[in-house]
Amino acid sequence: MKETLKRRELLGAVAGAAAATTLSACGQDSESPAPVSSEPQKTYEWKMVTTWPKNFPGLGTGANNVARLINEMSGGRINVKVYGAGEMVSAFEVFDAVSRGNAQLGHAGAYYWKGKIPSAPFFSSVPFGLTANEMNAWFYYGGGLKLWEEAYKPFGLIPNPAGNSGTQMGGWFNKEINSLEDLKGLKMRMPGLGGEVLKRAGGIPVTLPGGELFPSMQSGALDATEWVGPYNDLAFGFYKVAKFYYTPGWHEPGTTMECMINEKAFNELPADLQSIVRNAMKVANLEMLSEYTARNQQALQTLVNEHGVQLKSFPDEVLKELKSLSEQVVEEEAQKDELSKRVWASQKAFRDQVVKWTDASEGAYTRARSL
Repeated sequence: MKETLKRRELLGAVAGAAAATTLSACGQDSESPAPVSSEPQKTYEWKMVTTWPKNFPGLGTGANNVARLINEMSGGRINVKVYGAGEMVSAFEVFDAVSRGNAQLGHAGAYYWKGKIPSAPFFSSVPFGLTANEMNAWFYYGGGLKLWEEAYKPFGLIPNPAGNSGTQMGGWFNKEINSLEDLKGLKMRMPGLGGEVLKRAGGIPVTLPGGELFPSMQSGALDATEWVGPYNDLAFGFYKVAKFYYTPGWHEPGTTMECMINEKAFNELPADLQSIVRNAMKVANLEMLSEYTARNQQALQTLVNEHGVQLKSFPDEVLKELKSLSEQVVEEEAQKDELSKRVWASQKAFRDQVVKWTDASEGAYTRARSL
């Protein structure tokens, strides 16, 4: 507390000196600076609801990180309390809770809201679509964020990228996948556009929150599941209920996590706090991706070496067929409403442009590094 007070005194002294210098430069008496208000600054108590289990590695802690950054960067002027899935509302009630103003923030994945906003999955991940870095580039420099804001505006929400898991894994299976035929009749947890592709391939997509996946696999209610990647999948203990772990995550090549803000609550903030809230989410977006990059390989080694998990790659022929089905599904989904059509047109044009650079830079380098 003493250190905080000293820091504030120092910042006040610096601000005062800067003000005096400015006044002097303008020809005013530097000995008589403008009076500074001694009134305490207003503080805001905010709630954040999430679709993740409380403190769950990567996702739950990513939500905690957003809250911590806002608290710290605002100097305590905004205090955010985080509620895990089921603590205040259930996982799939997060959108409505923030829209109604029962909570000011919601940390989730946009593809969960497909039933409310047809274009929502495009802001999370598209099968065989953009990687994490490419998604961020589209949001910040390709017009993606403006389209996302347009989609959420009717619900009184302001969306923000606030994390990314990177390229995910293909999922956990109790049998080997050697052809598309092996996916037929398979009950698999897979939300968003990936679930629609699975359905087109003859599978049965199921949307469940993370906390229900292990018991559903254990009971046989699910035949297979995808979640995120080794870091999260190890934490859930999926190796106890399935031994075949497939790569790559064709359905989620770079999944953006969102932190939505209640628009009314946001507009009540002064301009400096509005900037702090949105920039805190940018920092959290970078930090989550960095954490997944660091932790996934460590967790994968544990799964393979200590728990006997069999790491498998989908056969090239299966991936080619899934890619073909994905193109059909995504194009059809994009025609469901005018906004979806514009969102996909924007993302597709950006993808066609940025892929050339990704292949010529990172792709060429990773291939060279593997020689």
